[in-house]
Amino acid sequence: MSISKVLIANRGEIALRVIRACKELDIKTVAVYSEADEDSMHVTMADEAYCIGPALSSKSYLSIPTIISTALTAGADAIHPGYGFLSENAHFVDVCAEHNIKFIGPSADAINRMGDKATARETVMAAGVPVVPGSDGLVESIEAAIELVENTIKYPVIIKATAGGGGRGMRVCYDTEELKRNFVAAQTEAKNAFGNAGVYIEKFITQMKHIEVQIFADSHGNCVHMGERDCSVQRRHQKLVEEAPSFVVDKALREKMGADAVKAAKAVNYEGAGTIEYIFIPETQEYYFIEMNTRIQVEHCVTEMVTGFDLVQWQLRVANGEEFDFDQSDIKINGHSIECRINAEDSTRNFMPCPGHLTGFMPPGGLGVRVDTHCYTDYFMPPNYDSLMGKLIVWARTREQAIKRMQRCLDEFTITGIESTIPFHKRVMANPVFQTGEVCTDFIEKHMS
Repeated sequence: MSISKVLIANRGEIALRVIRACKELDIKTVAVYSEADEDSMHVTMADEAYCIGPALSSKSYLSIPTIISTALTAGADAIHPGYGFLSENAHFVDVCAEHNIKFIGPSADAINRMGDKATARETVMAAGVPVVPGSDGLVESIEAAIELVENTIKYPVIIKATAGGGGRGMRVCYDTEELKRNFVAAQTEAKNAFGNAGVYIEKFITQMKHIEVQIFADSHGNCVHMGERDCSVQRRHQKLVEEAPSFVVDKALREKMGADAVKAAKAVNYEGAGTIEYIFIPETQEYYFIEMNTRIQVEHCVTEMVTGFDLVQWQLRVANGEEFDFDQSDIKINGHSIECRINAEDSTRNFMPCPGHLTGFMPPGGLGVRVDTHCYTDYFMPPNYDSLMGKLIVWARTREQAIKRMQRCLDEFTITGIESTIPFHKRVMANPVFQTGEVCTDFIEKHMS
């Protein structure tokens, strides 16, 4: 098929990102928006726009019947889901297919096999990819959990929801009493958040980095990796700063991690953009698969900056049936890129969300600077969705130069009317531990108190 019109089933900065990619490929765009997003920039930038319901996500951006009917009304022959919302919903992929609408992403089978974390673990193990020591599949009872941990894995361990994400359904346990207390709590939280109470258990590794590898596959059997991103600056398992490449990954290790990421993708006949996430232990140089994200990532921009590939355009081209005009040898890592997520949050008050009216919004500019945002002066940041206002991305020849550029840009970035995480990011960039590049996932708790 030849895609001529794409409906973007999302909002905010990622909706704009997809619209821009479509325009450069001469593909018409259809925006959808809730009543709370009537004044969002993606509404005016698309060729067509349709209101799909009230602010509540379940009645707008998560309403599959509404989105499908809107696509049919508009004559869209493809849907780009962005990230979040329906981007990893296998049922949505099936419904798109039933209506002859191309879902821009992997198959429903690939989403199912990688979306369920216990199944994903088994799949990549069979492909020869290293995984964190843990349970073989789901753990059904507290008795089974205690026996497994005390006899095999040993403390500390982490309980994880098999359908989880964003840190929900996760509990760290240092002894049997904590395991007893947290097992049912994790199941309950998983059931409430994802409709699936299934949990599994892994060894909890304390001193680790979060390294992820960008993979890309077309529908002709070609699959490549595009290097790694270091996402170790996190709060409650939510990424705040990302960079590419990682300071601790050399060329040989990059190729090894990348080759394993490609193995994992091929194990589910993957198509499109995806991310293989690893735990990396600096002391031993060991890494373990933790999950696959079957969509474009928020932090895809840093990979684009160091490779020169437009990942969103390639999502569209692959969905259109195109074969790669490059191979692994064509992908080079050039320079260093850092991304700061600019959220409408007050970092001095436990990152409390701060929706409201933006009385001023002036992003920075200059060489090697990119700002992906849907915000502008007089925009009202709604309280109904996540607090991401935009992403500030910089590129420079070296990591040290990239940090300096980011510091300059953070000083220049002006947002008034509501609080933002800009002051927090200034502190991160100035932190001596961050500047060494040897940051682990406990960086904020240990060094940013």
